[in-house]
Amino acid sequence: MPEPIALEAHLRAARDAGRKLLIPYLTGGLGRDWVDVVHACVAAGADAVEVGIPFSDPVMDGSTIQQASERALEQGTTLDSVLDDLRSAPIGVPVVAMTYVNLVFHKGYARFAQEAVAAGVSGIILPDLPLEELGEWEPHAQAAGLETVQLASPLTPDDRLAVLCERSQGYVYGVNLLGVTGERASVTETAVVLAKRLKATTDKPVVMGFGISTPEQAADLAAHADGIIIGSALMRLRLDGATPEAVGAYLAEIRAALDAS
Repeated sequence: MPEPIALEAHLRAARDAGRKLLIPYLTGGLGRDWVDVVHACVAAGADAVEVGIPFSDPVMDGSTIQQASERALEQGTTLDSVLDDLRSAPIGVPVVAMTYVNLVFHKGYARFAQEAVAAGVSGIILPDLPLEELGEWEPHAQAAGLETVQLASPLTPDDRLAVLCERSQGYVYGVNLLGVTGERASVTETAVVLAKRLKATTDKPVVMGFGISTPEQAADLAAHADGIIIGSALMRLRLDGATPEAVGAYLAEIRAALDAS
């Protein structure tokens, strides 16, 4: 049974050593070899991995990740099957599960938190669980040792931003743009402003996601934050039939750009 790696401590240590953080998002259960994709990303230099647990109504996700989730569900993927796969294959870096609160609520908050940690999961992102309702979930997560990551958007006012940063565990997830996930042609000034606001508000790792699809974009945005999250570009490769090795090679290009920045 894999032991979870402390998420925030792991990322802080890497950041404080001068490393820009790289966190890929991968849809759990997308292909029988999906865990091989996770391992390929770790070998390419990922500091943590977000594993999406497919949900039938992923309101925050753009078309690419929606397609990835739909395909995974068609292949029989469930919350339990993703946790089972993780339990049987230690990853080597912190794993952050990302899903929607309906799945977690249905299983039961306490039971989900315990089973996730038993599968080696270190953190959780529940994008549709608002700050005002965090109190229903948080005690169960903390009791199990599961770190709950909070998201901040460009529209988050300063007072709420401070509370989000205070409540967030592991890292603070900065949402680069308004709307859903997906690849974009460029990193917006809005994302840079949010990164700077977050860095001025918290000492926790600040990692920016949504819309990053090239090494150049990754390096540009990471210059203003502690690192980046990349998901849709990787899932597009998988939907187009890329092997785990090909996904790892692409992520290695992102890693090289971050290291050179």
